Amino acid sequence: MAEPTLLKTKVGARALPPTRARGGRVYLLKWHSVRPMFTSLHLETYRRIRDSFYGWKLVGISLFMLTLSSLVSFQGVGTFVVSLERQFGWSRTVLSGAFALIRVQGAALGPVEGYLIDKFGPRLMVMVGFIVMGVGFVLFSFVQTPWQFYASFVIIGMGAGLGGWLAMIAAVNNWFIRHRALALSIAMSGTHFAGLLVPILALCIEAFGFEVVSLGTGILLIAIAIPVGRLVRNLPEQYGLSPDGDSSPAEAQTASPARRPGDLETDFTTREALRTRAFWCIAIAHIASAVPIVTLSIHLVPKLTDIGLSLSMAGVVVATYTLVALPFQFLSGFLGDKLPKPPLIFVFLTLQAIALLVIAQAQTLAGAFLFAVLFGIAFGGRMPLLFSIRGEYFGRKSFATIMGMSQLPSNFLMIGAPLFAGYMYDTTQSYFVPFTAFGAFTFMGAVLILFAKKPTRERKGQEGASTPRRA
Repeated sequence: MAEPTLLKTKVGARALPPTRARGGRVYLLKWHSVRPMFTSLHLETYRRIRDSFYGWKLVGISLFMLTLSSLVSFQGVGTFVVSLERQFGWSRTVLSGAFALIRVQGAALGPVEGYLIDKFGPRLMVMVGFIVMGVGFVLFSFVQTPWQFYASFVIIGMGAGLGGWLAMIAAVNNWFIRHRALALSIAMSGTHFAGLLVPILALCIEAFGFEVVSLGTGILLIAIAIPVGRLVRNLPEQYGLSPDGDSSPAEAQTASPARRPGDLETDFTTREALRTRAFWCIAIAHIASAVPIVTLSIHLVPKLTDIGLSLSMAGVVVATYTLVALPFQFLSGFLGDKLPKPPLIFVFLTLQAIALLVIAQAQTLAGAFLFAVLFGIAFGGRMPLLFSIRGEYFGRKSFATIMGMSQLPSNFLMIGAPLFAGYMYDTTQSYFVPFTAFGAFTFMGAVLILFAKKPTRERKGQEGASTPRRA
């Protein structure tokens, strides 16, 4: 490359032409002389991205898809609830009923959804699920009666179950072992990025109405389902690759010296996983933390507006705990690949229990933001650990089915929790009792996770022999 040509001029505060510059002298590089350097740097960056392990690209795709689906089917649900309540005057018990119905559907279809993901692969299920979810939002935009609201949200929940959270997490889990917790933490951060977008969603609903926003959401979900879904790849082995980008188990051993040959991951079947104590300890701990979170997704925004916050300010509180959650989720993922997961989960679930007690009696903006900080730390920290511990304990082959079986008892409890919170508000005009009860329930789960020891699996032909595995 030829030496860049230098142009001598004066220092100008706003890059003034040389004849108008004031102050001392500075040397500026002519663009034609440095352009090849920038072009070369761009090409080198492109080659590195192109040749990098596809698992990390899949993490980025999952981040995008989970951000979109979480915004409209989880984080932003409270804004739709408030809009429906104001427009139609429906009680919060009636509104909570739709989400209870989704949990009935989830309890019935959760294991089936997990089986379909393991059978046909996350790629196909993502495309199908997003189309179904889009159709549900298009129907939701025409809602006029409670039964129409219920029907449209069941379709939305079915689409989210088939192609949303579980499918994307199963895809990422398939591509990583050593870096599983970190990869999942990055992908799952889509939930928190969605929370940052809740104020924008609230402003759109206030400006245009839930009908227009729902219709636009449905069209967008249908439009991106196939082109983005095609970027999802089911297993690294299908493309001649290994998890984490390792070319062989020997490379995995070299990359992680702490791994012993006997630590290589072995897959449990669903039946074998169900027979372990660890499965039930993890499942109950997950339920104890997920039930309050799902209930808050419906009742937190109404609670905040009850204490005098505007809908937009309530969205800011949601965005705050989401913003706090992001760095702690990445920290949790990093620590989860280095340290035992049960003690880490205990810490984050205990913080969640404290946050629930705070919001139960909060009556001021300061109390709302204190809750947001505590809940954000817990929400961010618990997510990658509770999912990656299943991959570590039970392997990759039946991951989605095992997760679906875990959702069976979870969804049954989630049927009653939002209804319970809505009923208690309608009868007492307060969320104190349900939120306090959820705090106690979460702490129970925090204690129980400490009993989730990694299971061993007996090898055929070697009765009583077992090989421990490490993710």
